[in-house]
This record gives sequence, structure tokens and C-alpha cells, in this order.
Amino acid sequence: MYAPTSDSEDVEVEKFYEEIEKAKGYLKSQDIIVMGDFNAKVGDERVEDVVGSSGIGIVNERGNRLSEWCQINDFTITSTWYQNHPRRQWTRKSP
Repeated sequence: MYAPTSDSEDVEVEKFYEEIEKAKGYLKSQDIIVMGDFNAKVGDERVEDVVGSSGIGIVNERGNRLSEWCQINDFTITSTWYQNHPRRQWTRKSP
């Protein structure tokens, strides 16, 4: 299952989250890991136990939706809790 792009309609985004909820319903364990690219930017400001201070970018609408879903479902966006190496632009050297 792929997350809708940032150009997708809100209806598609909501359908995506409904599908995740449906998939969770098939699982017997409470130990669930949801992984992937949600096309979301959650920013670098802490949000309860969901978003840490090491996120990247400025929060966008998809990031708000992901944070909201994580709060409701007691999930954590773990990549925002660990400091990564600084991003740098790579350039190709001329031969």
C-alpha cells in the first residue's frame, strides 16, 4: 500500500488511513510497527510522545494528519527522536 502524494485529494488520504486501520484489525498482537514514506513532514517541534525534536522540514498538512493519527493510536514517529547526520547537497565532480 502506498501513501497518497502531497497532490492527492483529502478523500484519498482518509481512505489510506482507513486501510491502515483495517489492516491493524487483522493483527492479534498489540506490538505493531507501521513503516514507510507517508509523504509527510512533521517538523522538529516535539508533540507529546509522538514527534521528537529531531524531525526534518516544516510541518505540512500530511505531517499534521500523521501526527494526529499517531496520537489517536498511541504510536511514535521514531525517526524524529534521534539526531541524524546533517543533510548535505551532493555534487558530481567533473571528469
